[in-house]
Amino acid sequence: MTLQIDVLTLFPAMLAGPLDESIPGRAIARGLVSVRVRDLREWGIGRHRSVDDAPYGGGAGMVLRPEPVGDALAALRRSGSTVILMDPAGEPFRQSIADELATREHLVILCPRYEGVDERIRSLVDREISIGDYILSGGEIPALVVIDAVVRLVPGVIEEASIAEESFAHGLLEYPQYTRPAVYRAMGVPEILTSGDHGAVARWRHAEALRRTRERRPDLLAARGLSEDERRMLAEIDGIDTEDAKRRRRRG
Repeated sequence: MTLQIDVLTLFPAMLAGPLDESIPGRAIARGLVSVRVRDLREWGIGRHRSVDDAPYGGGAGMVLRPEPVGDALAALRRSGSTVILMDPAGEPFRQSIADELATREHLVILCPRYEGVDERIRSLVDREISIGDYILSGGEIPALVVIDAVVRLVPGVIEEASIAEESFAHGLLEYPQYTRPAVYRAMGVPEILTSGDHGAVARWRHAEALRRTRERRPDLLAARGLSEDERRMLAEIDGIDTEDAKRRRRRG
């Protein structure tokens, strides 16, 4: 089944280049994903195709009107559609949401502009998503983030093994990766990675993922919890680190 995505925006050209390149571009070319970028002004009001107006009560900027959005969604929405509003006040975008959206058959992504949207537009969408606690000029870049994260999860787009080992796949950050050369600026590759012992490599990678997550994103570990084996792994890491520190002090 092809995942179909419709994007509603006032600036279609902002999405064309990124969607033509890399993984999204290949997925579209292979027919695994279909993306249509629609200019919201197609449903604009009057001769000038107006889509916004000044806010009631006064204030700076312009607010996206509900009628063009309502008409656009009436034209695009169908059975099985999920309509998403990109909005800083939405739920934080996480890997679990990308996993969920990748299973849908049709996504409609609304990219607001200006000072935001008329509050009544929120009743027309299925969910609101934010990519972070900051403000951008519009929803186009956030929409690209969501599309990229979702498209790569569609079966056949990339190797399943690549997805399984990525950060957040198991509630952990990804383990460190190394490639050639074996030594770069006096920094070597961990010997275990060249040992040929696949079981030992797998355990080392799991332990390093735990270490990295604890150091950089302890909130992920708190939410995920640890098995007894993982607790032992971290205890072993702490023991090795302590011994390394002792050796460095002796050398010093």
